[in-house]
Order: sequence, then C-alpha cells, then structure tokens
Amino acid sequence: MSETANGDGLKPKYKRVLLKLSGEAFGQGSKSGISIDETLNIAQQVKRVVDRGVQLAIVVGGGNILRGAQFSAGGSLINEVTADYMGMLATILNGLALQEAMESLNYQTRLLSAIPMQSVSEPYIRRRAIRHLEKNRVVVLAAGTGNPGVTTDSAAALRAWELGCEVLLKATRVDGVYSDDPERNPHAVRYEKLTYAQVVRDNLRVMDIPAIDRCREAKMPILVFDYKREGSIERAIAGHPIGTWVCDS
Repeated sequence: MSETANGDGLKPKYKRVLLKLSGEAFGQGSKSGISIDETLNIAQQVKRVVDRGVQLAIVVGGGNILRGAQFSAGGSLINEVTADYMGMLATILNGLALQEAMESLNYQTRLLSAIPMQSVSEPYIRRRAIRHLEKNRVVVLAAGTGNPGVTTDSAAALRAWELGCEVLLKATRVDGVYSDDPERNPHAVRYEKLTYAQVVRDNLRVMDIPAIDRCREAKMPILVFDYKREGSIERAIAGHPIGTWVCDS
C-alpha cells in the first residue's frame, strides 16, 4: 500500500508510545478553554495510530485552562504550591474531554489521574496502566505526577520510563526544535537531530532539564514535532524523519 497524505500505509516502528500533549492542543488559537473541534481532531489522529496496533499512553497538560505559573508572579494571593495543584486539576478537564472524544469513535479509553479522583477517573497505578495498554485501551494520564513543582514534561518522561514506552513524542505547534523562536526570528535554524547533551548545553526549549535527564538515563528518544500536520503522528511512530529527534547520537 502506498503512503498518502494522512499516513495510510505507514508501518509502526514502535509498539508502545508516550504522546505528550500540551494544553494548547485542546484550545483554539490564543483562546482559553476546550475546543471540541480540536479535541476531536486529536482523537481522530489517535484512532489512526491505535488502528495500526500501537499501544498509546497520552500525558495531557492544562495550559489552555489554567497555568499554575500565572498565579506565582510576585504579590499573588495564591500560594505557588496551591497554584500548581490548580494547574494539575485543569489537566483532568482536558483528559475527560479527550476520553469522551475517543469513546465517541468507539475506542476504549481509560483516564488515570495522579491525584485521586475516583468519581471521574481511575487512580494512576503503574501495573494497571500497563494492563490497559496490553488490552489495547488508550490510556490518558492526567494531573502530572500529583506533586507540585513538577512539569508535565517531567511527568511525561517519568511515565514513559515507568510504562516501558519505546519513544516519547512531544506534540507542539512548530515542526521541531529551532536555534531561536521561529515565530519571532525568521532566520532561526531547525535541527533535525540533537543529543541530550546539546539540548542542555545550548539551553534549547525541548523539555525541562529533569525531563531530559530522565530520558537520557532511560535511553528514551524524544521526537518534537508539529502534530497538526496531517499524518504527522503516524509518520512519527513509523520512524520517519520529521520534526527533531533528541537521542544519544
């Protein structure tokens, strides 16, 4: 079967994958809140991946609803720790929306939260999450690690390691890692491949340092790519040269 624009005919290179979605993936442009259209678009892309037999875990952010950092500026009434917990709760809303979107496409999905919230989600238990993956259920992971002061990037790196994933896909609105912000600097250069050491040395905005260190220790390759390009998630899982790869060499 020949490849098409939407990724048809691409054979997965990886069996178990961790996809990191920022909160902005669920929003529309600069607007806050959850966009049903954007959420359904994510679900449809996920469907095509799962149809190929890939076991998929998804870590969701909550920045489209609330960022803990917005309350931690000087003079804020809200304590920084409390603000981080508020940000974690925002990820639950995105997780619920994605779960409903996936199940509207007739795909079994489990929302697991690092903060106990039994009325709307299962608690995150590593062995339970692995069992869901083995049963070909989409596993949506919310509330980060359940601890303040830990980013969703670090949560994604930790969960990818815990669940035995082969690759961490970081979905963004740009097509890789650049030497500078490409939205402000038209001369910024896109990297095709980086080492973990280069990312740390050059302070490139891939993921925070603890996340990079975790992936380096686990020899977990990271792919930063534009998820909105048609077929990009399928191509990423097929190991095609899209976006920017971060690995040992």
